[in-house]
Amino acid sequence: MELYENIVELQEKLAVIGLGYVGLPIAVAFSKRVNVIGFDINEQKVNGYRNGIDATGEMMDVDIRDCSVDFTSDVEQLNGVKFFIIAVPTPVQSGNVPDLKYVQSASRIVAKKLTKGAIVVFESTVYPGVTEEICIPILEAESGLRCGEDFKVGYSPERINPGDRVHRLENIVKIVSGIDEEALETIAKVYELVIEAGVYRAESIKVAEAAKVIENAQRDINIAFMNELSMLFNRMGIDTKEVLKAASTKWNFLDFSPGLVGGHCIGIDPYYLTYKAEDIGYHSQIILAGRHINDGMGKFIAQHIIKILVRLKLDLNQARIGLLGLSYKEDSSDIRNTKVTDIIEELQEYGIDPILVDPLVDQGQVYSEYGLEMSTESDLSELNVLILAVAHESFAQMSFEDIDRMYSKGQSKVLIDIKGVYNKAEFESQGYYYWRL
Repeated sequence: MELYENIVELQEKLAVIGLGYVGLPIAVAFSKRVNVIGFDINEQKVNGYRNGIDATGEMMDVDIRDCSVDFTSDVEQLNGVKFFIIAVPTPVQSGNVPDLKYVQSASRIVAKKLTKGAIVVFESTVYPGVTEEICIPILEAESGLRCGEDFKVGYSPERINPGDRVHRLENIVKIVSGIDEEALETIAKVYELVIEAGVYRAESIKVAEAAKVIENAQRDINIAFMNELSMLFNRMGIDTKEVLKAASTKWNFLDFSPGLVGGHCIGIDPYYLTYKAEDIGYHSQIILAGRHINDGMGKFIAQHIIKILVRLKLDLNQARIGLLGLSYKEDSSDIRNTKVTDIIEELQEYGIDPILVDPLVDQGQVYSEYGLEMSTESDLSELNVLILAVAHESFAQMSFEDIDRMYSKGQSKVLIDIKGVYNKAEFESQGYYYWRL
């Protein structure tokens, strides 16, 4: 426990590698108790943090300005660090194959600065075995040191929910694991400095890796079931939301609802588990089936919109469609793996370019990532169709009058309320064609 004591007494520094949605809150939280170096290879991002600007939108700018994190993109600033936390993205490549290049690169950076007695903790979501079978060999090869003898390794999966102001780093139980008992106890004590909800000591690193990846796979499957029900009930002319309201009166009915499932966690993590399953000769059935359903929801929604337009005898070539929300979830600026783009792409197949509005997202990033041009709310006029794709609070609070003034007068009005935010009866009573999942 000597390392823990030295960290607490400010004799040793803690470094967070990767300052995105996960790493930044970790660095800021620890800086309230210990000396922290926040490292990221993106100089522009680092300069923003130095000026008190949070590009992730996860924290208040004042929290960044007031924190004591030493933000840097200079690897030489990592000299002498004894406790490293690696929190870099783990996306998927084409074909839904895990992309470990960021965690491998971060491991090489840390390895070059490893000294005897150091501890490296990985937070990135991976399939069971990555830490010990891929990361440790990189650390050993690049440093010339031996894991378990010269340095220790642990895994503590991130559980941060982007855009969530209630479930934060400090009040979510933190799973921790270590290569041995000594590493586990030191890692647990360090995290207990900032995790008010406490830590859970997993039996092994692989158990901790598996626990993380199934958390999101479980949610993905539950939402996939709701989405399948929505497609079924849509064919039967039954309102899915009303069915779920009725079913939820039973005490043990699980509270899930249909919707688009994107982002960098739920929409990706299940593929890490199924990749490992295939690697050991097991073909996943339920997990992949759930992913298949959820990946197809954007196309399903777009095609249903086309059917509505045809049924109402609206000219597809002249139809004016507005779309509210582009991020992958409500009240977030994160556009990574957003499934809203699936709706847009399918509509474009029919020659329709919807007017896209989302005040939370970065327009330059949207264009760079997806080649899409964003508009403002003032551009939403003379509409035939409005799609509420992401229920940002500012959108959800719109009144009937706010929405009605966006439409063309004297023509059919279609409201596609994907998550069922608005009052269905109110809009239908005013002659709207209202549809939700």
